[in-house]
Amino acid sequence: MTNRASLLTVRSIEAVIDAIGRAASWVALLIIVLMTCNVLLRYTFNYGTVWGQELEWHLMGALILFGMSYASLKDGHVRVDLFYAHYSKKTKLLVDVLSLLLQIGICCVIIWLSMNYVEQSYSIGEISADPGGLPYRWAIKALLPIGFTLLLIQSIGELLRLCMCNQEKSEETHA
Repeated sequence: MTNRASLLTVRSIEAVIDAIGRAASWVALLIIVLMTCNVLLRYTFNYGTVWGQELEWHLMGALILFGMSYASLKDGHVRVDLFYAHYSKKTKLLVDVLSLLLQIGICCVIIWLSMNYVEQSYSIGEISADPGGLPYRWAIKALLPIGFTLLLIQSIGELLRLCMCNQEKSEETHA
C-alpha cells in the first residue's frame, strides 16, 4: 500500500469515526431528556417506568461504546503525559505504536469473546428480567462487538498513519 493510498484509507476511516462520534454525542442529549422525564414522572406523579430506566442504561452503553473510537480519534484517552511529554519523537512513536498494538489485541479478544455472548442472547430470545422491561436484550449486547470493532478500525487507521504515512496528529489535542 502506497503512502497516498494509506493516507486516503486513514482519512476515510477518520471521517467515518468522526461522523459516528458526532451522531453518538446526540445520544447524550437524549439521555438527559430521558432521565429528566423519568425523574419528573417518579417524583411529581409517583409513576416510574422500568423500561425508561433500562433505556437510560442502554443509551449510556451505546454512548460509551460508540464514543471510544471517537475519543481515540480525537486523542482524548487518558495518558500519562508527565512522562510522555519529555520523550523524543522516536520514543513517542514507539510508545504510540506499542500502545496501538496492545489496543488492537484487546479489541480482537473482546470482539471474539462477545460474539458468543450476543449469539447466545439472540438464540434464547433474551428479554429483560424485570416486568415492564425492554425486550430484545441481544440488541444492546450486540453493541459490544460493534463498538470494539469501531475502536479496532480506528486503531488500525492510527497505526497506518504512524507507520506508513509517518504523520502525527496535530499537537493541539494534547497540551
